[in-house]
Amino acid sequence: MDRTPPAHLVVDGHNDIAWELRVQASYDLDTLDLARHQPSLHTDIGKLRSGGVGAQFFSVFVPGTLPGSEAVTATLEQIDGVYQIINRYPDTFAFARTAADVRTAMADGRIAALLGAEGGHSIDHSLGALRMLRKLGVAYLTLTHNQNNTWADSATDVELHGGLNEFGRDVVREMNRIGMLVDLSHVAVTTMRDALAVSSAPVIFSHSSCRAICGHPRNVPDDILTQLPNNGGVVMITFVPSFVSQECADHGAAADAERIRLGLPPVTALAAAADEPTEPAHPTTSTRDAAAAEFARWQEANPAPQATLAQVADHIDHAREVAGARHIGLGGDYDGTADLPVGLEDVSTYPALLAELRSRHWSEADLADLTSGNILRVLSDAEAVADPGFGT
Repeated sequence: MDRTPPAHLVVDGHNDIAWELRVQASYDLDTLDLARHQPSLHTDIGKLRSGGVGAQFFSVFVPGTLPGSEAVTATLEQIDGVYQIINRYPDTFAFARTAADVRTAMADGRIAALLGAEGGHSIDHSLGALRMLRKLGVAYLTLTHNQNNTWADSATDVELHGGLNEFGRDVVREMNRIGMLVDLSHVAVTTMRDALAVSSAPVIFSHSSCRAICGHPRNVPDDILTQLPNNGGVVMITFVPSFVSQECADHGAAADAERIRLGLPPVTALAAAADEPTEPAHPTTSTRDAAAAEFARWQEANPAPQATLAQVADHIDHAREVAGARHIGLGGDYDGTADLPVGLEDVSTYPALLAELRSRHWSEADLADLTSGNILRVLSDAEAVADPGFGT
């Protein structure tokens, strides 16, 4: 095996392996030992090394449907799960809170492990809980997940607040004060605009792509991308097929429409938020089985298209054209999606993406910014805005 260090180590913005460890093995690293090849995961240590991943934001996601206090507890368990990974493999991972921590870990040949809380429901409408997540090392908070919360609107729910309400603006201000990055993936465009207007620190999109190429509401429209240079923020392009390929997005919408017609729950949050019934109140087992069988026949007749690595590169090119080379990063969403583009099947495939960009005449300097330089600058800039008296 070629052990030559990659030219550019990747700082990836979003990986859901903690949730997969929770649901597949209750965080038991004997059952899912990341030092061994794990075919049920997109991520293990060998794949991370092969992919040239030098730092990883581990999502400490919990579902947005969990009630407040339960969401806080589950988020703490997710944080503990990432701590267990770091403690189990100290020669591989080093915990990181700051840009300097990331650089030190990478220079030492270890993978910097950062935390990102995915959804404002994780703080249960409490600035105190927000501050304690930061004390535990959480580097970013995604303002919503798939559902609205009590203070911010999601991209995949019916608008409730018109963006951020006043408490939501207070959350953004407090995040600036404590040095926590404001993550605008998953949020409504109105929420994006409000957060950009309030934030005194650069924002990020930890795992989103470009709406001009694929019209999924999880993606970022050009009028927001054009604001990133003034803000200093970064959009970290993601690999989820329905965010990358319009054909995949359209197929997903058609599949949900068929599931709703059959009385089955839809797969996407956007369809679930629509004002129409999703499931009979008390479906019988035979009714559910018949509906599932009919949907399986629909799937066979309507096979899902596949996104490609080249389409991901198209999003990266577009983001560079609109926002500039200093405002792009990578956030694959590995282990957070069932399907991935052809050529980007797991975290080992980042070198293939960089090779594609080189073939499109990306300079080594721009690749260095894309893979790590831009997000490390954002981390440093957020630290500069923060109150030094808060500490981490």
